[in-house]
Amino acid sequence: MENYTSLRRMFALLGMRRGLLDWKATGIRMAKKIAIVEDEAELAALLDYNLTRGGYQAYVLSGNKGALKDLEAWKPDLIVLDVMLPGDDGFELCRQIRHSAILARTPVLFLTARSDEVDRVLGLEIGGDDYMTKPFSPRELVARVKAHLRRAGRDEEENAAVESGPFKLDRGAHRVFLRERELNLTSTEYKLLEFFLTHAGRAYSRDQLLEEVWGQQRFVTPRTVDVHVRRLREHIEAEPDNPRFLTTVRGFGYRFEDPA
Repeated sequence: MENYTSLRRMFALLGMRRGLLDWKATGIRMAKKIAIVEDEAELAALLDYNLTRGGYQAYVLSGNKGALKDLEAWKPDLIVLDVMLPGDDGFELCRQIRHSAILARTPVLFLTARSDEVDRVLGLEIGGDDYMTKPFSPRELVARVKAHLRRAGRDEEENAAVESGPFKLDRGAHRVFLRERELNLTSTEYKLLEFFLTHAGRAYSRDQLLEEVWGQQRFVTPRTVDVHVRRLREHIEAEPDNPRFLTTVRGFGYRFEDPA
């Protein structure tokens, strides 16, 4: 790692770490953390420079024994992983990452000289999210990192819990609770309630609800919406015929009143 440290200092003297310096100076946002597991000092420094310039906070590990513990301690948002490492190879480290309670959902991007199809397939099958071969384009690498982080952000948002008034929606577990009581909903009832909870206060027509909840299943009719709304009211309303939450907008459709 001594050579790597020297290269980092050289880049700093040349002004090549401007991206990180600007980020620290502005303090506008926290940079996403990218772990680089690479034993070649020159390549590690190049990756560090390009990712830092792209607005990320980079952390380099040589891949020696104990790399998994270092990764778990730092909790990166994405891992760039070489295959040929001095300790366990990158494939084995990826397996360990996927079995880690802390890192299991962290995107892993393989970056390696091993370009055979069997290696690429193995890397993806054991849990890698992407596989790039050397030589590589630094700009493409940064673009792929950005794409994976964007996708991971969407997945996190989609799985995030939603709490609104007495309702708690656990998207990851596909469960919904009303005042700590779990509701036993069908898949469609769950989707309908999820949509209403995340769009409270606005009125939607039956056709809009069909489009948003049923999607391409266009064999269903507007009457289907009425049936599912009635069933949903039986689960969530104290008086289904006099609803507090899921109200009817006469001549138009339905509105979920903000329960907060």
